[in-house]
Amino acid sequence: MPPRETAVPGLPMPSGRAAVPGLPMPPRGTAAAGSPMPPEEAAVSGLPMPSGQVAVPGPPMPPEEAAVEGLPMPPRETAAAGSPTPPREVAVPGLPMPSGQAAVAGSPMPSGEAAVAGPPVPHRDAAAAEPPETVRRLRGLLAERLGLAFDGSKDAWLAGVLRQRAAQHALSERGYLDRLATAWGTELAALAEAVTVSETYFFRNIEQFNALAETVLPARLRARAAQRRLSMLSLGCATGEEAYTLAMVAADRVPESRWELLIVGVDVNRGALRNAMAGRYSSWSLRETPEAARQRWFHPAGDGVEVDPRLRSRIRFVEHNLVHDHPALFAPDTYDVVLCRNVLMYLTPDAAKALLGRITRALAPGGYLFLGHTDSLGGRPDGLRVHQSHRTFFYERVPQTGAGARQAMTRAAPARRHREAALTLLREERFGEALQAVDAVTGAEADRPDVWLIRAAALAHLGETGRAAELCRRLLERDTLFADAHHLLAECHEGDDDHAAAAEHHRIAALLDPAFAMPRLRLGLLARRRGDRAAAGRELDRAMDLLRHETDERIALFGGGFGRAALVALCRAELAAVS
Repeated sequence: MPPRETAVPGLPMPSGRAAVPGLPMPPRGTAAAGSPMPPEEAAVSGLPMPSGQVAVPGPPMPPEEAAVEGLPMPPRETAAAGSPTPPREVAVPGLPMPSGQAAVAGSPMPSGEAAVAGPPVPHRDAAAAEPPETVRRLRGLLAERLGLAFDGSKDAWLAGVLRQRAAQHALSERGYLDRLATAWGTELAALAEAVTVSETYFFRNIEQFNALAETVLPARLRARAAQRRLSMLSLGCATGEEAYTLAMVAADRVPESRWELLIVGVDVNRGALRNAMAGRYSSWSLRETPEAARQRWFHPAGDGVEVDPRLRSRIRFVEHNLVHDHPALFAPDTYDVVLCRNVLMYLTPDAAKALLGRITRALAPGGYLFLGHTDSLGGRPDGLRVHQSHRTFFYERVPQTGAGARQAMTRAAPARRHREAALTLLREERFGEALQAVDAVTGAEADRPDVWLIRAAALAHLGETGRAAELCRRLLERDTLFADAHHLLAECHEGDDDHAAAAEHHRIAALLDPAFAMPRLRLGLLARRRGDRAAAGRELDRAMDLLRHETDERIALFGGGFGRAALVALCRAELAAVS
């Protein structure tokens, strides 16, 4: 029998046809990748480092509490022309839903320790005017030199920053940009202060610190029993509250007299680091601090408080640009715990990928990584295993080393070739051949979740949604947090006209991985189908932003044969229809 084609209105079909007569389909294409960034050096307090100082973006704004038990929930996003999306409960299979709480439908907004400054993101106008050439240049230099990614909604604010910094040096805007493109380290540090805003407090996202205290530190104490030394790293530490919180938690768990404890806090913002080293804070910064910690670690100082000197002596604060590597700071197998909460989301894709590689390298085998609620590595990060406890999730480094790793790579080489061939065939809409290619993977490699996912995607494109859905359910039995499997299961539900179930799994996929564009696109099309123009606009706008950085593999798996540029064009056309 011929394969069955099913679709959500407006979404491209495997054959390239629109599901609703009269809806124009965009041309196919792909978008270019980002540009490389030049190396730069940084100075580290207390560690041997090269000369020159540069900086790191501080992390983002505070998140709201999660509605789904065991998962963080992004805050509500409000559309420019409407009200916030009403709450709706989303149940993740295998995870209990707490009573009286609801997940928020709509796009997740940034959250975390600090935020890139600027106005809120408005609803996108497809016909918006191009920014001035000087603003485009500044955005490019911020991406190149600091790794910061700013979208068009920040153009007016960036124009103000540019005017202010150029006037500070009595230069024209073009003259300032010309000089900034050279090795102007002092101004780069000042600019980093201008474009990042530090706003945080002690014990922020306390569920992560509970997991640290009750799960992670006991495991690392057992692993380090012979060395009696623990090292922890806070990236994007802003004004220091996160690093001091690490020290407070460790003080209750690590025997001070018999163990050596090293905590390093890193940020780009020189002014924020001065505040961190001073250790003085307003009482408002202690709003989530347990009373016992208040009494033990803080003393009155003027109209605020001061951190106890014993705690301050355990932390080194470092000014460094996370866009660039540093052999001492990111030495292999060093850290037992790394916190990089809501930093990746403000970096360009290339900068974020490179930083994640350095973090993974610097983690000790069995070391743990905590990200912010809006940062995600997806369900299958390289070299890391996902853990879930204390209503949060985090990652453990589990690399193979030595001869075992080489043998595994040798065995996996043919499987990788079949896998890559299958992805190429999916891009070319040769779905039957893609299924044959992935079926050629044998042995232990055939049981890998990514191989199952490719097989399920090929089946779904061939119209065999029942078989594809069963594979997705089996994947989710193995890992409830696998965002790609939730999304593909949702596509299968769409093919069977079960739009309520489809929307539920798309929302779960978007919640598990806020950087995942495809479920946002599908949610936007589903919202338009049911006549909810405001929700459609929010989801499609978010999808268009995320598609710029969506992985090529996800485009191949879930794009129905369409490339990145075609999917962006689809979002634009749908946004114009609901505006």
